[in-house]
Amino acid sequence: MKRCDYGGGGSIFGCSRRLCFRIGGDFIAGVSKEQIEKAKEWDLLSYLETYEPHELKRCGPHEYCTRTHDSLKISNGKWCWNSRGIGGRTALDYLIKVRGMDFVGAVEALCGYRAPPPQERPKPKPPKPFQLPEASRFPAAMLSYLQKRGIHPELLQACIQAGTLYESRKYQNCVFVGKDPTGRAQFACLRGTRDNFRVDVEGSDKRYNFSLLAADPECPRLAVAESPIDVLSLASLVKLSGGEWRDSHYLSLGGTAPRAMIQFLRDHPHVTQVSLCLDNDKAGLVGMERLEQAIQEDPDLSQRVKLVHHNPPPTGHGKDYNEFLCQVKTEWQKQYQREGDR
Repeated sequence: MKRCDYGGGGSIFGCSRRLCFRIGGDFIAGVSKEQIEKAKEWDLLSYLETYEPHELKRCGPHEYCTRTHDSLKISNGKWCWNSRGIGGRTALDYLIKVRGMDFVGAVEALCGYRAPPPQERPKPKPPKPFQLPEASRFPAAMLSYLQKRGIHPELLQACIQAGTLYESRKYQNCVFVGKDPTGRAQFACLRGTRDNFRVDVEGSDKRYNFSLLAADPECPRLAVAESPIDVLSLASLVKLSGGEWRDSHYLSLGGTAPRAMIQFLRDHPHVTQVSLCLDNDKAGLVGMERLEQAIQEDPDLSQRVKLVHHNPPPTGHGKDYNEFLCQVKTEWQKQYQREGDR
């Protein structure tokens, strides 16, 4: 800024048609009194509505906040940045206290001499590379939890040997691993053994979700479920009924989106039959329609996949296949006890 060569005794004093300001003993050439008055006419709400409408976000009937600082509230002609404990009335106060502009620059911006500098938004953090959680040497919590959910021990052992299931050392979560066709882990989700904790490991590629592969790599059948526990429940029901669970592929979607199913079908070109075993609720039923539509809209898959069967758990036997499995096992245990009492 230009220094003022005139002297004077006050902190603000006239200097021709300009005003000068004393800051820390220095005199700094400023702007005219008329410009300052004009700048002060801008309240913050009017300024943002005019020049930065993208910054405004309504947070109450008569209250706004800014998208950059959601603790900065605007109401009744005043604004307050609660997290910093500062506030004011005018846009001039805002540009100086929040945007960090100098007084002269803020006045000139409000008078149309120059646009204010853009808001500095925090840069998004780069995604962390995918990394599997450290494994526990003794997966007792995982095995106990999944067996209580009715999962057959043979399936648990098969998954452990394939490296698609283990217990995390920290917090003793179940870790369900999804691998690509080369056998490399690309996805993992955690399921709490003591509560309802569920989360995907950061950096996971949801195209490669948890799966159980058939004994025959050219198997034409695929069963699709929403979660890894539902996948294990489907295979356990086949095992309990005397069937061979390895006669089909099983895939978890991690929800109801078709992404993992489409990738699996492309990676396994011999699959021609798909059984959609999503939950028997609104999300699951709608999800099965979306999955079938996704197959029909794919030029290659629509020609290859000859059968798509909607197969939610039977009505009245639970929302998902794990609830169905637990009911079946409970009934069998009761029947076994009745036969033993005879």
